[in-house]
Amino acid sequence: MSLHYVFEVLPSLFQGAGMTLELFALTLIGSLPLGIIVSLGLTSKIKPLKWVLEIYVWLMRGTPLLLQLIFVFYGLPIVGIVFQRFNAALVAFILNYAAYFAEIFRGGLQSIDQGQYEGARVLRLSYWQTIRKIVIPQVVKIVIPSIGNEVINLVKDSSLVYVIGLGDLLRAGNVATSRDVTLVPLLLVGLIYLLMIGICTYVLHKVEQRYAYYK
Repeated sequence: MSLHYVFEVLPSLFQGAGMTLELFALTLIGSLPLGIIVSLGLTSKIKPLKWVLEIYVWLMRGTPLLLQLIFVFYGLPIVGIVFQRFNAALVAFILNYAAYFAEIFRGGLQSIDQGQYEGARVLRLSYWQTIRKIVIPQVVKIVIPSIGNEVINLVKDSSLVYVIGLGDLLRAGNVATSRDVTLVPLLLVGLIYLLMIGICTYVLHKVEQRYAYYK
């Protein structure tokens, strides 16, 4: 492996990694709050709302993310809904991961003892005050390991955007590999993915330690 070649190809790989990280960050920013809202709807007593959200979660979890990407970018324009490539990827990723996060948060919500809701009513807390101040902090502690697994999957799933022509990290590596007929770019891509996942694992470990006071 020539160091000169490595330094020559790294800028394009870092540019692709920038796209990957942008998609990763915006997906988390959009899907985590949406997942919490959907989970509250899934545990609500409003049956029509619950049924609609259950169908949404079933569709998102029951079909491949790759198929959802293709549908959003190539399928929706048929009915007049057109997204730019990056926006199409972002919509598909947020909707997909929000469904997974919703199921995770629903499990966390169902693990909270009903007595805590009754105690909050005695203290004259509103529903949203109860959720924000009492329930969510406990749920977060419970679901952190499962959320962590999905976050790591998100880093890897970001490579699927090649199907709609986005210049992410893996696409940059494939272009360099095809052009130069060498596997070195793909080895570097693997190392960059490992680095990103290592950083995510470290941050998630710190978050778990932050919430350890609930033990």
